[in-house]
Amino acid sequence: MAVEGKQRTVVHLLRHGEVYNPEGVLYGRLPGYVLSDLGHEMAQRAADALQGNDVTHVIASPMERAQQTASPIASSHKVETLTEPLLIEADNIFEGQRVSVGDGVLKQPRTWRHLWNPFRPSWGEPYDEVAARMGAAVDSARELARGHEAVLVSHQLPIWVARLSAEGRRLWHDPRSRQCSLASLTSLSFDDDDLVAITYTEPSRDLLGKASKIAGA
Repeated sequence: MAVEGKQRTVVHLLRHGEVYNPEGVLYGRLPGYVLSDLGHEMAQRAADALQGNDVTHVIASPMERAQQTASPIASSHKVETLTEPLLIEADNIFEGQRVSVGDGVLKQPRTWRHLWNPFRPSWGEPYDEVAARMGAAVDSARELARGHEAVLVSHQLPIWVARLSAEGRRLWHDPRSRQCSLASLTSLSFDDDDLVAITYTEPSRDLLGKASKIAGA
């Protein structure tokens, strides 16, 4: 509940559902990677979880998987899905390649020159740049949905970095520590422009065991 005299606005950061990725590659920003059947089920779970919420804006990354995840939410709230390039997946030099331990590109010496600085990181878009664009997307959505709720559909790394930034924590991290499962909701609550709470929920928690373990974003 908002403090008296202030408007409560909630911006939900929703990670997309499972992607069909039989090759097991890091698909990143590559086109053509769409939700699996399980991913569509996850998207519907997210829509069901938000059914009773005062959602007035649904905004998605331009990637197909994000647009598909947004669709049932927009439909249930009778709004159009808007597209926001700022919500796109982080750029990564290993896009299109397998990065799994033991059989991936990371065991090849020619790739090690990209791994020299995990704090930036040296293999992709700098964390501070990801945080800045995600922060701008959240600010824009908060303004559009002031007094109501907005859903921003994005990707694991951008959502996690946005949360770290909002909490004032360091941005470099171990990817295994990310609290951002498939189709999860990281919800930022504002009283006027002041961030007052961050909550995390997993509408598809019981489906996660069925999901592929291959990282893709």
